[in-house]
Amino acid sequence: MDAHQQLLADVFDRACPSRDALEHVTGRWGILAMVALTEGTFRFNALRRKVDGISEKMLSQTLQALERDGFVRREAQPVIPPKVEYSLTPLGAETAEKVFALVQFVEDRLPEVLDARKAYDAAKG
Repeated sequence: MDAHQQLLADVFDRACPSRDALEHVTGRWGILAMVALTEGTFRFNALRRKVDGISEKMLSQTLQALERDGFVRREAQPVIPPKVEYSLTPLGAETAEKVFALVQFVEDRLPEVLDARKAYDAAKG
């Protein structure tokens, strides 16, 4: 195995490019954008409405990062006004399926999380 192959497989190495891709997918906005796109193709503003609370700038940056990593496809149609649509690539769909499972797990276990927060806050307060 050459050094490059070893580097790609070691997320714990600070120089590993997989860290950036992992951050793009698992950051708050990346997760929400990916899960939203499991519902299908979205235009920018529709996706922004779906991912409540995200700024235009942050959504743009998130989509660019996910597109660069090969998870999201951006399709611009040459019409006036411009029509741009976003969807998951096959890699993105496979990744989103795994991320969605994590989202579902956390949502299913939310009562336990809220109980833990209450107990923590009571012990600290």
